[in-house]
Amino acid sequence: MTDHQERAMTGATIWLTGLPSAGKTTLAHELAGRLRGEGHRVEVLDGDEIREFLSAGLGFSREDRHTNVQRIGFVAELLASNGVKALVPVIAPYADSREAVRKRHQAEGTTYLEVHVATPLDVCSERDVKGLYAKQAAGEISGLTGVDDPYEVPESPDLRIESHTQTVQESAAALHALLTERGVA
Repeated sequence: MTDHQERAMTGATIWLTGLPSAGKTTLAHELAGRLRGEGHRVEVLDGDEIREFLSAGLGFSREDRHTNVQRIGFVAELLASNGVKALVPVIAPYADSREAVRKRHQAEGTTYLEVHVATPLDVCSERDVKGLYAKQAAGEISGLTGVDDPYEVPESPDLRIESHTQTVQESAAALHALLTERGVA
């Protein structure tokens, strides 16, 4: 087996955390396409899809958000331990929830990389992909992460991406370089 074939079979969880509309999902899909093109098995665990199918019924309290993150972390680790690159574009606003997922991966000997998509709030609210910032400003919703609900910025992520200063392709290339450096791409 060649070195490239061995890396293609190596699983890992790549957790992309950041504010709503930071570009997490766009970056995950860009990277997924590149990795698939290289022969890697890849799954994108989109936060909105997970909430609909795996975490239906959970709200947005701190406890429910923690439960949601732990469920996603469990699925990601399961995939990664079976040779899949699990790309996880999920806000995961609380440091302790993300740390619990990291520890689960460490306990299982599975690679876990935390990537902070560090897009400023003003840029996210301009992008407003899902209209959440507009709804919050109009008083239609509350508890919007980074606005009227906390977002704990990762203190020492494996990579910090300033998506507002580079193209999606440049962001994906930086993330791919990290995966290569860590021996999983």
